[in-house]
Amino acid sequence: MSKKQIDECVRGSLEDYFKDLRGTEPDGMYDMLVRVVEKPLLEVVMARAENNQSRAAQWLGMNRNTLRKKLVEHRLIK
Repeated sequence: MSKKQIDECVRGSLEDYFKDLRGTEPDGMYDMLVRVVEKPLLEVVMARAENNQSRAAQWLGMNRNTLRKKLVEHRLIK
């Protein structure tokens, strides 16, 4: 899947989200979207990196300590 396809998936999901609201104004969308996307991103990257946090952090372009903090926040590690 290309970056363009991911972009299209996100756009489509957001359009569906607004349709489901049926005119109700959304609240806290940014935080909601980050939470919804971040956990599966971390799960997939960690699996592909064979749970190697240093490798996963490098792939994600973040510090290993930041990755570890996010893994704990999403209850992916203790």
